[in-house]
Amino acid sequence: MIGLFTSGAETLVAVDAINDTAAAPTSIITYGRFLEYIENGWVKRVDFYNNSKFAVVEASTPESGYRSQRIGVNVPNKDIKLIRKLKDSGINFDVHAIEQSTKPFEFFSVNFVTVSILFGLVLGGYFLFNRASDSSNKSSRNPSGGGGGNNPFNPFGFRQFFQTKARYDSVPVTGVTFDDVAGIDEVKEEFQEIVTFLKKPERYTRVGAKIPKGVLLSGPPGTGKTLLAKAIAGEAKVPFFSCSASEFVELFVGIGASRIRDLFKRAKAKTPCIIFIDEIDAVGRQRGSGVGGGNDEREQTLNQLLTEMDGFETNNGVIVIAATNRVDILDSALLRPGRFDRQLVVGFPDSKARLSILKVHAKDKKIDSEVQLDTVAKRTPGFSGADLANVMNEAAILTARYNETSITTKRLNEALDKVTGGIPKPPMEENRYKRILAYHEVGHALTASLLEYHDPVEMVSLIPRGRTKSSTTYVPSEETMYSRNQLLTRLVSLLAGRAAEEVVFGKAEVTTVGVDDIQRATFLARQIVTEYGMSPLGPVALEDQQPRDAMMRGSSQGYSEELTTLIDTMVRLHIEHAYNEALSIIQENRTLLDKLVNKIIQKETLEGYEIRSLLAEAKPIRLILPSSKLRQNSPVVELIREEMEGLLNTDKYIERIKSIRSQEDEEKILEDVMDEASIKVEKSDKLTSVVNLLAAENK
Repeated sequence: MIGLFTSGAETLVAVDAINDTAAAPTSIITYGRFLEYIENGWVKRVDFYNNSKFAVVEASTPESGYRSQRIGVNVPNKDIKLIRKLKDSGINFDVHAIEQSTKPFEFFSVNFVTVSILFGLVLGGYFLFNRASDSSNKSSRNPSGGGGGNNPFNPFGFRQFFQTKARYDSVPVTGVTFDDVAGIDEVKEEFQEIVTFLKKPERYTRVGAKIPKGVLLSGPPGTGKTLLAKAIAGEAKVPFFSCSASEFVELFVGIGASRIRDLFKRAKAKTPCIIFIDEIDAVGRQRGSGVGGGNDEREQTLNQLLTEMDGFETNNGVIVIAATNRVDILDSALLRPGRFDRQLVVGFPDSKARLSILKVHAKDKKIDSEVQLDTVAKRTPGFSGADLANVMNEAAILTARYNETSITTKRLNEALDKVTGGIPKPPMEENRYKRILAYHEVGHALTASLLEYHDPVEMVSLIPRGRTKSSTTYVPSEETMYSRNQLLTRLVSLLAGRAAEEVVFGKAEVTTVGVDDIQRATFLARQIVTEYGMSPLGPVALEDQQPRDAMMRGSSQGYSEELTTLIDTMVRLHIEHAYNEALSIIQENRTLLDKLVNKIIQKETLEGYEIRSLLAEAKPIRLILPSSKLRQNSPVVELIREEMEGLLNTDKYIERIKSIRSQEDEEKILEDVMDEASIKVEKSDKLTSVVNLLAAENK
């Protein structure tokens, strides 16, 4: 039926506009023939479609034996006489609205030539504009002088899609030098050597030394890896390319590899130069762990990076510096010598390094003369360089908030509390819930103060901060190795808060306050059993140290179900033993617990020295200073420790401890005790016996 309609696009559109298939015409006649039908009286009904441009005529003609048939006809626009003629002839007619779905098709069908011409003009203009722009900016867009001028995709900007997005600086001005990097002197020395190699290569080449092809910086976040890259860029004064590894990862396979090729192509044209890739684990993960069967975009990008760094072609004069905090998941081929010759670990700074970092960040700040940065450095073990910078900045903000002229010790302490605990909230009203919190936190502090191997208590607070309603903090040590006694002691103190609730309020009234303590205690107990080998199961590592990555972690365990049950039993026994020990300590010291709770409810916070001062009235004083802080070597340390504990329990020092009013008072007492104990040990016969014993062992 459609084959009958050969009179043009308008006819086709009109027929498509007729939804009722029964109303479709069976043939087409001319407009003149249609007028003859009207004059002869053969037309019975007329239906207009497509804005009255097309009509379907129901007529009975002699050719059809006067049988009714439907005939189509194209109607001229605005033919008013036709309507009058239909009315005068008494012929029924109707006008049908055009369907919305046919309007766009009608527009493009009727105006196809016009639309094609407009599209061609726009496309041609865009082509000419890009051609002229590409010619005028050829040098700036392709500094390496590489090809691509004959690429048919260039006029549409597709070439830039395949090019690297790395930032290029011919003479980098980062504003950072090695003087601005502190606390990682050994790593900084390695980088200074690379700078010297770039500036004075003859010093090394005359003895046959070659410049390292790559340096990998690894370590926790915030320790200064990117800062080191900025420093070497500012010091080396050679062309510098900087980018993030995530810029190479795209949806389409091959784009990342193309960008890697373009990056090294540009770098080779600017040798000697440095390429810095931040967060390289985005493309450098172990191959075979993806979902593309070794053919996905990330692995293709990694393969190209491996080839560019140490492939068939030589790559002299291009040094690649990369940074990551996930070195455990990087591909082994990427880590081998020849690609990354040097792997430098940037860890958390020690006390001396933290002091150096604080001094760097204090250069542009007004610090009160009474501020002792070494005290801040001692209070911040485990802080990274970024954390320390944040502390100094928060102290400056607080100083400006209170319209003060310089940063004081008070503002530094407030900033430190804000960074570690969060923004302080208004104190809670005194009610039963607050008293439960007080007993919970004091339970932690009291138990920790009475345990021999635990870190000293720094502060107990009932002031809500961040997500916590209350907190107990300890003076952390610089030690990174822990004995079994220290771990078990920590287990007891973690469960002491729940134990205090049970002793005071009963087992039925314990609350959910200690849920975090229970989780941490369970995790620590499992580590003691499965990782540290400190349980009756013996020194066996039962946890497979796999990369902590969901795509690379194995699902099977390396031991039997019976051993799994035994591990769970050992974990539970450690927890039960620690909890019973905590209950025993709380029950034996209930009077001290109540005193400390009443005091903290009145003051909201208790300093560590206040707790130790109160304990000195009822308990023998335990030396809270770790062995690592004594200025001697073992076994002389043990002699000094024993002498110090004896002196601390004399009336002379007990009275001084009771009168402690600040942390400085406590430190002064410890210094006096240490000096007096050292003098006594030197004069005693015990030291002579120890020296003779050591001499005999050396023989």
